Amino acid sequence: MSILAIAAGLLAGGLIFMLCYTYPIAKRVYEEQLVRTSPEKWGRTCSFPDDTEQVQMWNEGIAWMEENRSRITELQIENDGLQLYGQYFDFGADRCVIILPGRCESLVYSYYFAPPYQRAGFNVLVVDTRCHGKSDGKYNTIGVKESEDVLAWAKRIHEEFHNQEIYFHGICIGTSSGLLALQADRCPAYLRGLVTEGCYVSFSETFKRHMMALNRPLFPVLQLVMREIYRHTGTNVYKDKPIKAIRKIRPDCRVLFLYGEKDIFSIPEKSRKLFAACASRDKKLVWFSQGGHSHLRINNTEKYDQAIIDFFER
Repeated sequence: MSILAIAAGLLAGGLIFMLCYTYPIAKRVYEEQLVRTSPEKWGRTCSFPDDTEQVQMWNEGIAWMEENRSRITELQIENDGLQLYGQYFDFGADRCVIILPGRCESLVYSYYFAPPYQRAGFNVLVVDTRCHGKSDGKYNTIGVKESEDVLAWAKRIHEEFHNQEIYFHGICIGTSSGLLALQADRCPAYLRGLVTEGCYVSFSETFKRHMMALNRPLFPVLQLVMREIYRHTGTNVYKDKPIKAIRKIRPDCRVLFLYGEKDIFSIPEKSRKLFAACASRDKKLVWFSQGGHSHLRINNTEKYDQAIIDFFER
């Protein structure tokens, strides 16, 4: 047997051993981060009760809801065989924002982002995305099937409540759902654009940064997690990603980018690339010097709210 054959055999054996060792780790990471393994997981509770800022956001959101409880209409739709739940806040406007929260978050979390839209003259729809809150579902599909849910929600509030213009406000992965809906062939004309906080260029890239922050092993765990996503949901994270979708949205869509200079997951370098790739003729990028990922408003409330109000008053 030649030396090359021996070396190839050792390499193959080592690779097989590595995969056997790391696959259970990848499976555990996938189920922990992207699969609803019990009804209690990702319910209508504060996702990070040990985080002071998260708790403050939660409490301020609840207070806003209580102030506007009389304006709530409880909604339910069926899409893709799933029962999905939401709440519509009617402020008498003819346009509406659908707030799309990030991973692990229910519609209660979305209350916190509603005040600037109320001030700007919007009705507000908050939703439990599939496998969150009261909504059915087991798997997070990284915005792919969620985008179909979003289109169904938009149709409901357009037809029933006569909203003539509908926008999305997406936080992190919520933006992926909104962008995939906006670039879809059947995207209706009344869907007019979105505001995004902390959108990433691709899920694999931002998930890598999450794993690094948690001191998790990367290779080949990251690649195996992406494979698990495809195996269970059919989502190809290398194909279905925001940097591609944002190039395909209608030029008349309006897009406001809100980014943090200290965001370690949607880093400034990648954020600038996403902004540059956006096909919109009416786009704006606003930077915030304080606040981590998904925590821009709590650290820059006045500037954050005014950026949204100014964008829609232009």
